[in-house]
Amino acid sequence: MSLYTLGLDHTTAPLDVREKVAFAPDTVNAALRDLAATGRVGEAAILSTPTRTEVYFAGGEPAPVAQWLEGVHGLPEASLAPYVYTLPRDRAVPHAFRVASGLGSMVLGEPQIMGQVKQAMRTAEAAGSLGLILDRLFTRTLEVAHDVRTRTDIGSTSVSMAAAAVTLAQRIFPSIATQHVLLVGSGEMIELAAQHFLARQPRSVTVANRTLERGRSLASRSGAAEMTLNELPDRLREFDIVVTCTASSLPIIGKGLLERVVKQRKHAPIFIVDLGVPRDVEAEAADLDDVFLYSLDDLVVIVRENQTIRDGAVQQAEAMIADQASAFLRWLDGRAIVPTIEALSSHHETVRAAELARARAMLARGADPEAALAALAQGITRELLAPTVAALNAVGDAERAQLAAALQRLYGLATRRDDAL
Repeated sequence: MSLYTLGLDHTTAPLDVREKVAFAPDTVNAALRDLAATGRVGEAAILSTPTRTEVYFAGGEPAPVAQWLEGVHGLPEASLAPYVYTLPRDRAVPHAFRVASGLGSMVLGEPQIMGQVKQAMRTAEAAGSLGLILDRLFTRTLEVAHDVRTRTDIGSTSVSMAAAAVTLAQRIFPSIATQHVLLVGSGEMIELAAQHFLARQPRSVTVANRTLERGRSLASRSGAAEMTLNELPDRLREFDIVVTCTASSLPIIGKGLLERVVKQRKHAPIFIVDLGVPRDVEAEAADLDDVFLYSLDDLVVIVRENQTIRDGAVQQAEAMIADQASAFLRWLDGRAIVPTIEALSSHHETVRAAELARARAMLARGADPEAALAALAQGITRELLAPTVAALNAVGDAERAQLAAALQRLYGLATRRDDAL
């Protein structure tokens, strides 16, 4: 069965392209069901994160899946072609291992990706699109990623985007301890941002979400105040630092709102980190004076400045991944012969059943049991040997020699002949 990865990431597509094909968490299940219903693939899973959108699929071809990806997001045909990569199985397997291990992340070794891969697997299973091949691939992917993180230093010094946001904020404000912080959203990235900013003891921290119930858990754990997104237009002026990461398909903070906020704040600077994909803040707001707006891609520079992973750890991880990918590909090659083995087994079973029925009929007619057993053995031998003899007689000399060599290797005939000499 074919196996492919088709997608785009931060190395092939800018943010304004990635946000067009990002799947909100609550839409992935329906998307997988839609893809399966088209008959384009036999199995499928979708990994959608702020830095990548990838479709892993088996039993299909890339072109129809690329068309589906554009169609499901309402994009013009072939508009993603300059950004999309298609990896056949020999490259798709090590790619999956590298992604889950954090080697393909914006932040080398970042830990969140393992959870995102695990969620992609769970969602595909719930959608009914996770078959034998992808189940085995994702299971092995998570095992390899765990080994890489356990046996190398890849994850030991990774700098998260949340930590980078704090670093950047400290370049704008002399002291975060005097600032008011607003966290918009309630996902893992906002959780991390809360931890990093709380460690700097800001004057206040507020969590905003669509409803108070969704933000209450994070607010209670971090000792933060709560508000709803509906309050943003009236209260945004209160905050010096805003970190936002929601699953909204449209911006929740527009340029017009920020123009008004800047005036209300009497041009006191407002620092905004938009970790959302799609973006939560209109990109044009970056043109405003006194608004310091940074997107996910902007934080890469900060991350790289602080990156201290040794080259040796990366090389060690790559070697582990190469070994494990080879082992998985050997298993996948073995799967290709399964239909032949099943057909051969079925043929042998048919021969066995027919000859056994013939022997029983002989016994029912009063034949000597020894004669019936001999006939049974001879009949099975004759029927199993007949296709081989027919094949050898039906081909030319060159192919006959190849078949004969294969049979000698299969049954160990050459060894037995040598032993008899």
